[in-house]
Amino acid sequence: MFDDLDRPPLDAAFLRGRLVKPGALWTQIDVLTETESTNAVVADAARAGAAEGLVVAAEYQSSGRGRLGRTWTTPARSALLMSALLRPVRVPAIRWPWLGLLVPLAVASAVRRVGEIPAQVKWPNDVLVDDRKLAGILLERVDTADGPAAVLGIGLNVTLRQDERPHPAATSLLLEVALTTDRATMMAAVLRELATRYQAWVDADGDPAVILPDYRELSATLGRSVRVELPDGTFLEGTATDLDTDGRLIVDTADGPRPLAAGDVTHLRTNS
Repeated sequence: MFDDLDRPPLDAAFLRGRLVKPGALWTQIDVLTETESTNAVVADAARAGAAEGLVVAAEYQSSGRGRLGRTWTTPARSALLMSALLRPVRVPAIRWPWLGLLVPLAVASAVRRVGEIPAQVKWPNDVLVDDRKLAGILLERVDTADGPAAVLGIGLNVTLRQDERPHPAATSLLLEVALTTDRATMMAAVLRELATRYQAWVDADGDPAVILPDYRELSATLGRSVRVELPDGTFLEGTATDLDTDGRLIVDTADGPRPLAAGDVTHLRTNS
């Protein structure tokens, strides 16, 4: 099941030493050999009263989930699969959806800094390299006795090989020749970047101005011609021009601008 030569296990003690410190956001880091879904594990922990800062990673997920009910399955130890528990109680509920944009921004920024490859964000929450999917994010709100919580799932392809790709448009740090393919190094980088951006966002009471400038700069979607499948199964085409203050994607269509809160975006071409 495991290829020990080039896919070593995550070292939980190393990660805790790097990330779990007094005053830090991350309070507990667990690494599981196998689980159905790290999001489900963290959601259960949230309902049981777990504090903000729990992170659960898995070497293999048998029933990992992506957006729109899609599955996320990769060979064991070939990806960074983890979920984190956050409780942004100071942030108005109407601004919580911005977490779905903050997390991929943190992942892309960490990949650019540590991996030295030009990762970008695709609205609403994928991470791409030249339109090839490197990572996906799943954000879930969980109601608990201690109030609502946010469970953030991150799936980042690390050593996925050409013949292991689930889709021709998938890629990995290995395939993009990143500076490092060490999962522990990348996990630490992503969690540090996420903590920094999350704390700034919470301190600003969820103000999107903390996220928007960097998101626009790293966006692979803005300025592109797009085809969007809407939740009701219909499609629209146009040019993605910006995000509004609610994080909705504004698409300039033949019938005028349309703000979209949800949808599956396909990039058609870069405008000349």
